[in-house]
Amino acid sequence: MKFAKKSLVAAMAIALSAGVVASAEAEDASTWYDAGQQALKEAKRLNSNERRAKNVILFVGDGMGISTVTAARILSGQFQGKDGEKNSLSMETLPYVALSKTYSANQQTPDSAPTMTAMVTGVKTNDGELSVDQAVERKEKDNTVIQAHKLTTILELAKARGMATGVVSTARLTHATPAATYAHTSERDWEADSNLPSDTTVKDIAAQSVDNFAPNDGMDVFMGGGRTYFMPNTQSDPEYPTTKGRRKDGRDLIAEWQNKFGCSYIWNQAQFDAIDPAESQCVLGLFEPSHMQYEADRANDGAGEPSVAELTSKAIDILTANSRSRRGQGAERARRDKGFFLMVEGGRIDHGHHASNAYRALTDTIAMDEAIKVAMEKTDSSDTLIIVTADHSHTFTIAGYPKRGNPILGKVVNPGQTDFATAADGMPYTTVSYANGPGFHVLPVGGDTVYSEPVQAGRVTDLTSVNTEDQGFHQESLVPLSSETHAGEDVAIFSGGPKAHLLHGVQEQNYIFHVMKDALSL
Repeated sequence: MKFAKKSLVAAMAIALSAGVVASAEAEDASTWYDAGQQALKEAKRLNSNERRAKNVILFVGDGMGISTVTAARILSGQFQGKDGEKNSLSMETLPYVALSKTYSANQQTPDSAPTMTAMVTGVKTNDGELSVDQAVERKEKDNTVIQAHKLTTILELAKARGMATGVVSTARLTHATPAATYAHTSERDWEADSNLPSDTTVKDIAAQSVDNFAPNDGMDVFMGGGRTYFMPNTQSDPEYPTTKGRRKDGRDLIAEWQNKFGCSYIWNQAQFDAIDPAESQCVLGLFEPSHMQYEADRANDGAGEPSVAELTSKAIDILTANSRSRRGQGAERARRDKGFFLMVEGGRIDHGHHASNAYRALTDTIAMDEAIKVAMEKTDSSDTLIIVTADHSHTFTIAGYPKRGNPILGKVVNPGQTDFATAADGMPYTTVSYANGPGFHVLPVGGDTVYSEPVQAGRVTDLTSVNTEDQGFHQESLVPLSSETHAGEDVAIFSGGPKAHLLHGVQEQNYIFHVMKDALSL
């Protein structure tokens, strides 16, 4: 499968800057009636697949609430010059949809640590904790307590059966969502040993990616950001020489990954492109010192870094090859053909929302949807269960009464009007906004650069002449906060493949694990 080297978003932005936003096609009563009849006919053809799944791919859009999916659907269509409202994302073509209740054991509105723990262990836990149960207090320093209350993850169960396993993320691989698949800790922020209290016996998350696995039996694919968390502080980053590693203990975890597991190590686009899935039985890819670039900024990376779609494609190829071949030593590692488990996180969707920068949150959602499309094309729905969900939502809203075809990132224009709709203060307003956060900003480069600016919540300027569709525009917020927060409403679960029909109705978030486990007969 070929991928354009130019950022997906860069190509789409050309269409948007040209003002290519399709209006609704000619419609009448029969348009809607016939579409409903066709949808019913397709629904009647659905047959639940009761087979055991050979493979499971879990996609987690971090912070990808339902409003984010809706807005990304519209933006994706408008980027392509199509009717955005009628557009469908790839994830939305999966046949089964359910809702997930995201609260954690101790929070109405959760963070990513307990939510991902729920999905990969089947048990809800407390905020900030990874794959340990709720009896553990946050920041517990005694590792014997951690070991007594650690929870087995779906990745660990898959490995125990000899399946190939992989984790891919656009965030740091030590960040909460990917870390929950392999690490057990009372504090999600203990990513490197330099983050640990001096009196704890709990291992840092990066070290656990090595120490929690036997020689020649680590994860087959481990690709994302967070390079400096694996490097000693005496070592310079290969891409940014003035940046040093974060480890104080002297451990070079990259070298340990190579020596202990026989992995190939890559950190740039050229090395990624050179990887032959048939020959690369274990790949460690660390493409940034911290999180990977937003999709909107990826094309500007001098060393280059793969898109989440490229990462997913390569991961599937490597895992497929490994599930059919020998790896490691001993009878327990004999020829297996036992399938694979892969977790893919669109981690920077969440970060775009925290910055109140809908452009980046939505374009990263579209980029992850491209990865979902790749996975659907490269696997067989008869033996591969694909689940797409989110860990939590955000305070991101779609409001006003904009006409069909109005730019989703634009200012509200009501049906039959050409002028912007105005609020009681006489100023126009955008369709999308946030309930809280850093508020209105227009920056040369959007995203995380907002954190160096003062908080400007509320209605601080007349948006009439402001290009709210620009990548550097940060939407208005009601409540002034330095960073926008998560939201507590349910999120969607899209699924297809063996046992996907079990993902139905409104479920506790930890139910996702139980469906995956049952589908794989673990």
